[in-house]
Amino acid sequence: MAQGPPPPPPPPPPPANSEKAQKTSDIIGSLRPTKLFKLSKPNTYVTSLDFDDEGQLLIAACSDDSLQLYSARDGTHQKTLLSQKYGCHLARFSHHSQTVIYASTKGEDAIRYLSTHDMSYIRYFRGHSAPVTDLVPCPRDDTFLSCSTDNTVRLWNLKSQYAQARLNLATPYIAAYDPSATVIAIASASTSSILLYDIRNFDKPPFATFDMRPYDPPLAARGSSIPEWSKLEFSNDGKSLLVTTNDGQGHLLLDAFNGELKAQLPRPYQPTWGILRSAPSATLSKTPLGQGDTSFTADGRFVVGGSGADRDVVVWDTQGRIGKEGEKQVIRPMCSLPCDKGKGAVVLWNHRFNMMATADTEVIMWLPDEHVGMKPL
Repeated sequence: MAQGPPPPPPPPPPPANSEKAQKTSDIIGSLRPTKLFKLSKPNTYVTSLDFDDEGQLLIAACSDDSLQLYSARDGTHQKTLLSQKYGCHLARFSHHSQTVIYASTKGEDAIRYLSTHDMSYIRYFRGHSAPVTDLVPCPRDDTFLSCSTDNTVRLWNLKSQYAQARLNLATPYIAAYDPSATVIAIASASTSSILLYDIRNFDKPPFATFDMRPYDPPLAARGSSIPEWSKLEFSNDGKSLLVTTNDGQGHLLLDAFNGELKAQLPRPYQPTWGILRSAPSATLSKTPLGQGDTSFTADGRFVVGGSGADRDVVVWDTQGRIGKEGEKQVIRPMCSLPCDKGKGAVVLWNHRFNMMATADTEVIMWLPDEHVGMKPL
């Protein structure tokens, strides 16, 4: 299998204040819901979540064509931003905490660049001819990637309305930057492959292709013609690549350098229809949009995600015991994080502080509770 560039340097250590210095392994089992924010309209769903670079702000895109801005630091709702004419999905902070990009969901398929300070549009990024399925800001500069059902991936710079580069690929619906911002991974569900590109040679063929067919569940088991992958994410140490799926077999934890399967991360229950959000490849699904229901913790060791059947969030320890189930290597969830207030249809870890957010028809913030213990499965 093709080999990529040398491993990226490790990320810089977090600032040494008490909240950030606390080991994730010490608090991961004690996270509990601490704040719940109801949405203003009934039958409204949160479709995406994102924290800003400093971990201070959280933005939620909602199916009622609104963006909800929260203070993650104070646990308060700050403002509502309306996008009623064009809809909104996949809201992402730029490296400036008062600006976001997001995908339109009606009227057109443009990407909008918005100032949350005064609700003014800075720029529109037009070019896609079908819905945008992923927006991925570069961790190091003002460029970002967009994936679309028009079978293109485009590279943009916030300073220009025109795309810098374009790739024509089959079903390239989700993508991710590695922590060094030199490698991008693009998942093609219809070909069951993940393509790795050197960002400095974006217009060249991929330097590595990971064949995912050995890890796909049988067609009869998954119920769709192509795998239902909903998110792609590198761990912060750059060593692992997580493919979030809606399949009953669970998620796929890959070696980021050679694409070999480290382990499958099965949910504790078979996914229940209506709990999981639509994967970009599920074109006929009637469930709301989403962005995947898993997230790496900041140290890259743990994965938090929806249980698939109830309101709890579950935790997988990627350094935990790997079991064998037939031909498969499996890491079972190490514990459950109980929640009786809402489902974890969208799950996101705050990489600056030991907290996370989940959402469905409400937004929930989670913090460690020193008075509770770990809830085993």
